[in-house]
Amino acid sequence: MLYFVTDMVIRLSQFGNLLVSRPSGREAYLAAKAYLLDKSADRIDIDFTGVKVVAPSWLDEFLTPLKEEYGNKVKLGSSDNQSVLASLATISQNKADFPQ
Repeated sequence: MLYFVTDMVIRLSQFGNLLVSRPSGREAYLAAKAYLLDKSADRIDIDFTGVKVVAPSWLDEFLTPLKEEYGNKVKLGSSDNQSVLASLATISQNKADFPQ
């Protein structure tokens, strides 16, 4: 029997390069869930390339339900963007699922 490992990449820049409001983060999650996410994926990589600014509220609305549904399949890509790093640090203070 053959098993295929499927990786999926979600490029946050497809939702814009300024990701700042809680409602738009929720909308982005729902769009990703409806059109991008594959339940059979073994790994879901979150790519921050092209994002200029991301607010903690946007990131929380996108990542929290994603992690709740897909758990350890979700992997955060590396970034040297200070906005991304600060937002990840902010939401990780209260959530063990988002290590820095």
